[in-house]
Amino acid sequence: MESSASLRQRFENAPLLSLGFRPFYLLAAVFALLGVPVWIMFWLGVVEPGTYLAGMAWHGHEMVFGFAAAVITGFLLTAVRNWTSLPTPTGVMLAGLALLWLLARVLMLTGPGALAAAVDTALLPALGVAIGVPIWRSRNTRNYKILLLLAALMGLNVLFHLAHLNVVSASLERTALLGALDLIAILIAVVGGRVIPAFTENAFPALRLQRVMAVETVAVGALVLVFVAGLLRPWFALPGVAWVALLALAAAAHFARLMLWQPLKTRRNPLLWMLPAAYAWIPVALMLRALAEAGKISPIAATHALTIGAMTGMMMAMVMRSALGHTGRPLAAGPAEIAAFLLVQLAAMVRVFAGILWPESYQVTVMASGVLWSLAFAVFLVRFAPMLARARVS
Repeated sequence: MESSASLRQRFENAPLLSLGFRPFYLLAAVFALLGVPVWIMFWLGVVEPGTYLAGMAWHGHEMVFGFAAAVITGFLLTAVRNWTSLPTPTGVMLAGLALLWLLARVLMLTGPGALAAAVDTALLPALGVAIGVPIWRSRNTRNYKILLLLAALMGLNVLFHLAHLNVVSASLERTALLGALDLIAILIAVVGGRVIPAFTENAFPALRLQRVMAVETVAVGALVLVFVAGLLRPWFALPGVAWVALLALAAAAHFARLMLWQPLKTRRNPLLWMLPAAYAWIPVALMLRALAEAGKISPIAATHALTIGAMTGMMMAMVMRSALGHTGRPLAAGPAEIAAFLLVQLAAMVRVFAGILWPESYQVTVMASGVLWSLAFAVFLVRFAPMLARARVS
C-alpha cells in the first residue's frame, strides 16, 4: 500500500497543479462552456434558477467573479512567478484555491446566502496574499498597481453580496457589477499596454513602436475617471453631456493607442494579432456606451462589447499564448486556436450588432451568440485540456 507521504508527493508533483494557469484556465473554460447555456435555460424558463443568485444577477456575477476571476487568478499566479522569480502556490495550496473557486460556483446557485457570500469573497483576498508576498519581497513596485486593482475588485464583490443580501441598498448590486467591468477594462488597458507592444517588437525586431505618453495618460486616466464616476453615480451623477464627452474621449484615446501599436503589421502572426484585435473592442465598447448615455442605443450592447469582445477575447488570446509557452510548445496559432478566437469574436459581433440592428429578434440573437460562445470554448477545451493536464513537453 502506498504511504500517505508518497501520495502527497505524487499530488504535489501532479502536472495539473504545477503552475497556477493549469487548473484555473481549465476551470474557466469548462465554466464558460457550460455557464452560458445554463443561463439561457434559466432565461427561457427551461430549468429553475438558483436559490441564492438567479436570473441576471447570477449571469452578471458569474461571468465577472466566476469566469473572469478564474482567468485572472491563473494568469497572475503564473505571471507574478515570472515577474519576481519567486514561488507562487502549487500542489496542495493551488488545489485549495481551485476548490475554493469551485465551491463558490456551487454555492452561488444553492446558497445559503451568507455562506455563499463568505466563500465567494474569500478567493480574491487569498489570491492577493499569494501574489502580494512575492511582489513585496521582490520590491517589484511596477506591479503594485495590479494589487490595487485586485483590492478594488475584492471590494466590489463584497459590495455586490451586501446589496444582494439587502445589507445595503439593493440598487448597489448593479453599481458593483458595472464597477467590476470598468476595473477589468482598466486591467486590460494596463496589461495590454505592457504586453502588446512588447510582444510585437519581439516578433518583429525591425519594428519600433512609438509610445506617446500623452495618449497613454489620457487612455488609462479616462478609464479610471469612468470607473470613479460610475461608483459615485448613485449619489452624484454627472450630467448626461459630461458622461458622453468622457466616454468619447476615452474611446478616442484607446483607438489612438491601438493605432500606435500598428496592429495590421501583425496580421500574419495570428497568435499575436489576436491581442490587438480583442483590445479594439475597448474603444468600440466605450463609444457604444457614449451612444447609450445619449439615449441612442441600449446599454446592453456596450456591456457585451466589453465582456465578450474585449474581456473574453483578450483572456482567450492570453490564455492560449501562456498555455502554449508554459507547456513548452511553439508560440504559434494552429487551426484550433484561430477557430476558437474567431468564434468568440463572432459571438461578440452577433450579440452586439445584431442586437442593435434587429432588436425584434432579441431571443434569436442571444441564442445564436450563446451557441457561438459555447462552440469557441468546446474547441478550446479539445485543444488545450490535454495540454493543461499533462507534463511540459520540454
